[in-house]
Amino acid sequence: MTGLPNLFSVLVRGLVRSCPNCGKGRLFRGYLKVAETCPACGTEFGRIRADDLPPYLTIFVVGHIIVPMALWGERAGASTLFQMTVWPLATLVLTLAMLPCLKGAVVGLMWSMGMRGDEQR
Repeated sequence: MTGLPNLFSVLVRGLVRSCPNCGKGRLFRGYLKVAETCPACGTEFGRIRADDLPPYLTIFVVGHIIVPMALWGERAGASTLFQMTVWPLATLVLTLAMLPCLKGAVVGLMWSMGMRGDEQR
């Protein structure tokens, strides 16, 4: 079977930060810097600009994880020191871990739709 991979495959490949086309090459050349081309298949995606969507998605997901846990900690009677230490640290760790994954998924989605991120309305 030839042609473009299906949308689910593209999103999963982006989440694991690999090439949305072949799934073998690396999508990023740094923490968040998109590589110009895939070293495995040569697909070009260096001009794709995901801009603000990955941080918005990251805030949305992390917020939906941390806020219920913080509310649970409050109801469970966790100390103020615990609350002021654990939740900001957990928020930072989750944000730094999820941002490249979600950016990979967005870049993969944009690649599959033929978008570059500089489209005009």
